[in-house]
Amino acid sequence: MKGKLVYLTSPFNTEVREYPIPKAEPGAVVLNMLRASVCGSDLTTWLGLHPRTSKDYPIGHEGIGEIHELGEGVSKDRAGQEVKKGDRVAFVYYPTCMECFSCLKGRFDQCTASKYNYVPTPDVYPHFIGTFATHHYLFPNQYFFKIPDNVPNEIAASANCALSQVYWGLEKGNLTSGEWLVIQGAGGLGLYGLAIAKVKGAKTIVIDSVTSRLDLAKRMGADFIININDYSSMEERVERVKEITDGQGADIALEVTGVPEAFKEGAYIIAPGGKYVELGNISPSKKTEISPAIFTRKSITIYHALRYPPTYLYKALQFLSDYKDDFPFHEFTEDKVFSLDEFDKMMDLVNKRQITRAAVVPNKTVFA
Repeated sequence: MKGKLVYLTSPFNTEVREYPIPKAEPGAVVLNMLRASVCGSDLTTWLGLHPRTSKDYPIGHEGIGEIHELGEGVSKDRAGQEVKKGDRVAFVYYPTCMECFSCLKGRFDQCTASKYNYVPTPDVYPHFIGTFATHHYLFPNQYFFKIPDNVPNEIAASANCALSQVYWGLEKGNLTSGEWLVIQGAGGLGLYGLAIAKVKGAKTIVIDSVTSRLDLAKRMGADFIININDYSSMEERVERVKEITDGQGADIALEVTGVPEAFKEGAYIIAPGGKYVELGNISPSKKTEISPAIFTRKSITIYHALRYPPTYLYKALQFLSDYKDDFPFHEFTEDKVFSLDEFDKMMDLVNKRQITRAAVVPNKTVFA
């Protein structure tokens, strides 16, 4: 039996190809993909700006699936919950080698020998490594967790990247109750960050240029919004943040735009002694000019979050289970759904910022 996957042939161009569905080796798991969301790094890859972009790349990493086959020795998820064929699971999108310098220190998020770093063409077995596909292969040592029964697919699908990574970033930055948090960008990551911040008791300011996203941010509990169309210069936005925060600036800022100029702006938005969580800028080719002295003189601590510790996926799923009815997650996670054949059309709309959180649902009928 064969499955299908989206195959990146060159920037802006993909094809759908068929490959035999792999067998699960000992310790591995094969999934039927239920839903795959578009992450900002997927857009960067499709545009040809990501460091890993290459011809014949199996694109996609964010999503959920149901168990198609369990390899020998696999009977539980990483939380010790019993699993069986047909169970819905979310997976940490990168395998860990358990042997490199980072893994031996317990920093699995920084694994330097992961197979994820050396993704081959989909022509190479087991083929199904990207998530924009009918199936997905989980390698041995790749973490996965059962999805709580009360969390629907459309809300769970972004947990294994967007929510987990923002959760990790804000906890690295030690966001606490009463602090002023500025969120630069009201896409999926920014909105998840907003939900986490509200649960933690932070006061929030969200900056974006898309009115519909800012309106949703307000419905999700943002205390203030700043529309870039109304405050067109960096100086105006910095002044507005200071006005809101009694002249001090933000205690902490979260950058999830992927725009280098936003990183520069954050240095001026943050109060002396503040904290900066940088997630969005992942393209080495995109640059901004700023003097390091501003960070030194203001004693700003910068926290970066590439991936996340695998346990944060479990925390993210529990967060959704506990708070899914407290925030209108469905308003952006149900945004638009596409088939595998509509992938390039979908990405074009994402690139134009006409969709907040697009998704592919590859199987209308799950393969037996």
